[in-house]
Amino acid sequence: MASHPKKSVWRTVMRMIILFALLGILFFGLALGTLCYAEAHPPQLRADSQAIIVLGCQVYPDGAPSPQLELRLTAALDAWRNDPRLIIVCGAQGANEPAPEGDIMRAWLIAQGVPESQVVAETVSTNTLQNLKNAQALLPEGTARVTIVTSDYHLPRALSIAGTLGLDADGIGSPCKPEFWVKNHTREVLAWGKYLLTQVTGGD
Repeated sequence: MASHPKKSVWRTVMRMIILFALLGILFFGLALGTLCYAEAHPPQLRADSQAIIVLGCQVYPDGAPSPQLELRLTAALDAWRNDPRLIIVCGAQGANEPAPEGDIMRAWLIAQGVPESQVVAETVSTNTLQNLKNAQALLPEGTARVTIVTSDYHLPRALSIAGTLGLDADGIGSPCKPEFWVKNHTREVLAWGKYLLTQVTGGD
């Protein structure tokens, strides 16, 4: 007995949906594994870094850095204490933030003992590319190498973007809080997809 044409088409559609879903899961798993490997193997820090660039993150409505941002700032502070040099902190004012992230980050570092003259705030960037482009413009003439500080899951993409801008950079990845691991890594895998697509299409 011949199968009904509509049922046959429906089965074919369902098979295609399942196939694409499985391929999506496979590609996501491969991308996540690649990201985890890259964040666990950052480039070795060099002694000739002349500036530190700290990428912004959420600030709470009361003006306190979020835990993830404070971890970035702490990593930057440790790097500065080990080798004092210019720090550029990046980030615009987002929704529900009382001031630009850059200004709050600068104030935090100064409160921890970094001289005002050694912290410059960049306050208009809203994404990683803008962070790095604007920070690059603030670097003193002749700066040859920088250290980028951001969260560990974000560092591989930040270093890749820095390379496209001609920045010679190494990096420090601050730890991701365990309760945010799944959300942050999922978002970062999707951000990598968007970034690679823009590289292919030539978009921003």
